[in-house]
Amino acid sequence: MQARVEPFLALIVVISVVAFWCGILYFISFLTGWHALTRRFRAEAVPYGDIKSAGPLFYTIYMRYWEHYSSAVRLTAAADALYASILLPFRIGHPPLRIPWNEIQFGRAQRFMFRYVELKLGNEEKIPVRISLRMARNLGILDRYPSS
Repeated sequence: MQARVEPFLALIVVISVVAFWCGILYFISFLTGWHALTRRFRAEAVPYGDIKSAGPLFYTIYMRYWEHYSSAVRLTAAADALYASILLPFRIGHPPLRIPWNEIQFGRAQRFMFRYVELKLGNEEKIPVRISLRMARNLGILDRYPSS
């Protein structure tokens, strides 16, 4: 005897899976601090001037509570600001960001035996973003903050 899946039941399952996926992405956005940054730094323009990009593939960035995005975030350093965007399937709750350089504090961080460049985003929010030295070098961030 072959079971027949009701179309209505299939629709409920699909809607539930999509709702669950959206809920998880919004939760991650709140946890990492991305949501807090969107209040003031939602990207309204595209990068201009001397542009250097890194990611998303083969790069991991660590945000608040050492939560990480692996191979999902592209960072772009432009003349006016640091831009951040997430790959389209993960963009729900994560709109692209544009953080002016005067809203970024530079530092260093270490976890276990790994060393990172730490950027605190937003003078009010102070959301940490930790990136590898290789990513910082590719973005020209080490040239921007040579003394640190």
